[in-house]
Amino acid sequence: MVSTGEPANASIAQAEAVPSNRLVLAQLLLPATAALAVFFVLPLIWLFRMSFNRGLDTGVIESALTLDNYREFITDRFYLEELVRTVVLGVVITVLTLIATYPIALFLARSRSRWRGVLVALAIAPLLTSTVVRTYGWLVILGNDGLVNSAMVGIGFIDAPIRLINNQTGVLIGLVEILMPYMALGLLSGFGRINPDLEEAAMSLGAGPFRAFWRVTLPLSVPGIATGCLLVFVLTISSFVTPQLLGGGRVFLMATEIYDQATYTLDWPLAAAISFILLVLFGVVIAVYTRILRRIERQ
Repeated sequence: MVSTGEPANASIAQAEAVPSNRLVLAQLLLPATAALAVFFVLPLIWLFRMSFNRGLDTGVIESALTLDNYREFITDRFYLEELVRTVVLGVVITVLTLIATYPIALFLARSRSRWRGVLVALAIAPLLTSTVVRTYGWLVILGNDGLVNSAMVGIGFIDAPIRLINNQTGVLIGLVEILMPYMALGLLSGFGRINPDLEEAAMSLGAGPFRAFWRVTLPLSVPGIATGCLLVFVLTISSFVTPQLLGGGRVFLMATEIYDQATYTLDWPLAAAISFILLVLFGVVIAVYTRILRRIERQ
């Protein structure tokens, strides 16, 4: 029997195609990699180097290699309170956003209406509007003469307007609404992996609607919950515009402190150090998220 040699030729062709495909892939990734290096990595390296300089009272930056900025942040009670306040605010807003968004996302995921696509688009449509515009909208709504206070005074619920802005209450309300679309995207991605037949099977076996939701739907939606919570938490602890405007300069967070140090105090080295501490916090949160997701996937 004479071999035609076609399988051997095909193997050789495939082996030659692999390096060629890798070269094409590398060429396609080169522009994005270069842009990432120029516009993100290099500024990050410059900022990291800046954090080791010394900022003088006159606003002059003295070139040095010192850990004074990090030491000042760790030993100063004011900065530690800002760190704790930022983390606590991130957790509270994440929980409130999850509670407010979960029913909406579940409804959108289960809806079989022909308008489902339109409803999903409306749910995430606020992302098309600037955060600054939406924050100013909340300033009008929550002001002393705004819609909320006027309605509560009109129905006799309160006798005089209550302060809903220039404090942490306004920041909570504004950030929860502003970050709901991000939570919705995370939840919808998780609901998309759930087979609705599983819940129907649980109900056919005698489980009520609440029990089927608690034992089937909720556990299966945990990956989507984790993704949405990660997005909201990271965006909360790094938010600046909404806390600055709705907080009225009275809510001190790490992002607002970075801005104050860079613009008012002109202490760029300390601002850079706080930025990297915040970046480390991001890394810790992402590491915890990855670990939780892996444990969920193993179950």
